Amino acid sequence: MLVGIMGGTFDPIHTGHLIVAERARVAEGLDEVWFMPTYHSPHKPDAPKATTLQRWDMVNRALEGNPHFHATDIEIKKGGISYSIDTINYLCNQHPDKEFLYIIGGDMVEYLPKWHRIDEIVRKIRFIGLGRPGYDLKKDTLPLSMRNHVKMVDMPLVEISSSAIREERSREGSIRYLVPERVYDYIEVNRLYGP
Repeated sequence: MLVGIMGGTFDPIHTGHLIVAERARVAEGLDEVWFMPTYHSPHKPDAPKATTLQRWDMVNRALEGNPHFHATDIEIKKGGISYSIDTINYLCNQHPDKEFLYIIGGDMVEYLPKWHRIDEIVRKIRFIGLGRPGYDLKKDTLPLSMRNHVKMVDMPLVEISSSAIREERSREGSIRYLVPERVYDYIEVNRLYGP
């Protein structure tokens, strides 16, 4: 079974996350995509604005109705800073019958050589890099040991970000349709990201 892993703070999860996960799933023939909210990302120094439980709830609401999308709370349960190698080791040990592919943005592909224990990571899993229109990533800039472990998949231009959604909410603007309807309702009821 091929499983795509999509990690992030998801603060909040938005329609763009779902679009790129579906595009990666179809392009690479993934059986499932597991959304994995981080407890605290080493790449993002600021703490999430919503609580861990609120982010977890929003991810679960966003994935309802798609049999290929699932949420996993392994990084939340672990707590602390989430390093990919620890998560990958855990997943490979717990699910030896599955092959995992890490879904990352095209900008993060260039950053891969700086990932904590990347040499170990590429021996265990492959990466799906999300190409963006107008963004030309040359895989030959990666070390030779990594090039065959990254498959670039073209993505539509989706100009939605969690930070822009939080900013819009702080100005009391509308975020409807930027997030799934059930996530929108949750944000409204819990008064998240407001001024």
